[in-house]
Amino acid sequence: MTTLYDARGNIYAVISPQQLRTMGIVLPETAEQAALTRTQWAQRAIAACCDWPEGTRPQGAKAHRSDGLLVGPFQDKAPFDLLIVNTDGSFAERSGNGLTIFAQALTDQGLTVANEGFALRVHHDKSDSPSPVSTQLEPAVLNGTQGFWLDLGTPGFGPDAVGARNGRVTESGPTSHVHRLSQLDPRWNRSVFVRIGNPHCVSLLADPNELPDMQQLRTHPLDEGLTRIAFASDGGSGEGDPCPGGVNLQWAALESEGLIAARVFERGEGPTESSGTSASAVACAAWLTGLVKAGTVQVRMPGGTAPVRLQESEGRLERVNLFGTAKRIL
Repeated sequence: MTTLYDARGNIYAVISPQQLRTMGIVLPETAEQAALTRTQWAQRAIAACCDWPEGTRPQGAKAHRSDGLLVGPFQDKAPFDLLIVNTDGSFAERSGNGLTIFAQALTDQGLTVANEGFALRVHHDKSDSPSPVSTQLEPAVLNGTQGFWLDLGTPGFGPDAVGARNGRVTESGPTSHVHRLSQLDPRWNRSVFVRIGNPHCVSLLADPNELPDMQQLRTHPLDEGLTRIAFASDGGSGEGDPCPGGVNLQWAALESEGLIAARVFERGEGPTESSGTSASAVACAAWLTGLVKAGTVQVRMPGGTAPVRLQESEGRLERVNLFGTAKRIL
């Protein structure tokens, strides 16, 4: 019953509320109610939908076959409500690749109207962000590829935007020194906090060769140190320092004009091949620090390259749009 979709190497399982209920998982009728009762069903849903079937996990593969679970829709016409469940059982407020995947799943199910835009509303239980977080999607073709433009709205910048605690960071102009990050690697001493529906901390590096590789991010003790920073303090394995609610971590370096190389360590998940909102946060941080200009910026991650469109007005970043594509793989 569970389907899997891939968006630039970011894999999500997709399942409807009705299908979860047939599996014996008690889920309330509305997304709002389901968000408020997360602890009663989310871990069971992850185990049922995201764990490898017994005996099928490839050698060296991650603990889960997907990077998270998309539960929805809770209605049969737009706007569509959904829940984004991380593999640790926590919620995400927004996921660019997750929303792209969910939009493609809706299209495959015939629930969207051809060539018409629609809204997706993500419900969550975070105390530092309004719920639901709404995103408008428009079907589009970019460079011959069918996909969706996601309107991510206006970003917020700085420690206050992501709920970072006083004394845990030192501000210097548009960037911050995150003490826990620089303890792991002294080069990670210049970061930009960005909220674009969900919270991000982008560490800027001088050279793409300084970016951590995926194996490094998955290897002890670095993965443990990053988990303590990125995961929320109530998630079971994180300390939420400097952000009690957790924060998505990125590392970025300018590769060439308008092209940024990046790596991602997601809150509630860990290292991921790509992330749409992370790519958008990287583009925003690069704009804030003068590495790129407004317009279309390409963010290259191991899973693929994400086009991000930045709209500027009177020296202010007014709107961010992300282009995404997805395909069903199971």
